[in-house]
Amino acid sequence: MSTGSDDTRGELDVSVLLIDDDMELCELMREFFAARGMAVESAHDGRRGLTRALAGEHDLVLLDVMLPGLEGFEVLRQVRRRSAVPIIMLTARTARIDRIAGLDAGADDYLPKPFEPDELIARIRAVLRRAGRASQATAEFLEVNGVRLVPGTREVWCAGQPADITTTEFDILELMIRSAGRIISRNEMAGAIYRRAVTARDRSLDVHVSHLRKKLGPMGTLIRTIRGVGYLFCAEVGDQARTGP
Repeated sequence: MSTGSDDTRGELDVSVLLIDDDMELCELMREFFAARGMAVESAHDGRRGLTRALAGEHDLVLLDVMLPGLEGFEVLRQVRRRSAVPIIMLTARTARIDRIAGLDAGADDYLPKPFEPDELIARIRAVLRRAGRASQATAEFLEVNGVRLVPGTREVWCAGQPADITTTEFDILELMIRSAGRIISRNEMAGAIYRRAVTARDRSLDVHVSHLRKKLGPMGTLIRTIRGVGYLFCAEVGDQARTGP
């Protein structure tokens, strides 16, 4: 990580938990983020990191994969069972299977090392924006075919039962429900969720959608894949049969 940039525009008043056993990197990141209004607490092993992540004292977690004590993917899985805190994976393991494993386990983003600090800041902004930190709770809800979303509290209910989904999955589902009955292209979805286009090889959206379907249970079939185009959320009962697999 290079800290050569002196640009301190756009400070973030947030608390970050950094779980990484590279103490030198942790110190560099602490100094870099402090200049941007961000408080960083470091944990250098998986078990300590898990304990701190579950304490509920941070706005976001930066999580390395290769950790002593408890590997990062297991930390991620255990956190996701009990918390929806936004998590960005930071790791030198860049293989496609590792990225998919991280996203499938509930990570909100995945950034390979080495990385540019300004890119990390941008990704943190995007994840926190999606998490709706600044929004206030409201009684407004959206409901289509028995799937109900409460944007203010970011809750999801399926046939009256709560569904535990990540911040990115919520944003995808909200976009789909607001556009129910209309096909959303992968590029349109990526622009709304990631604020960028996706390449043909970037399967992160597909992983999130697949994970979302599983969490919605039987109602996951309401999300249809339109091959070569994008996705559609069925607006009316019976649409599943008409739209195909």
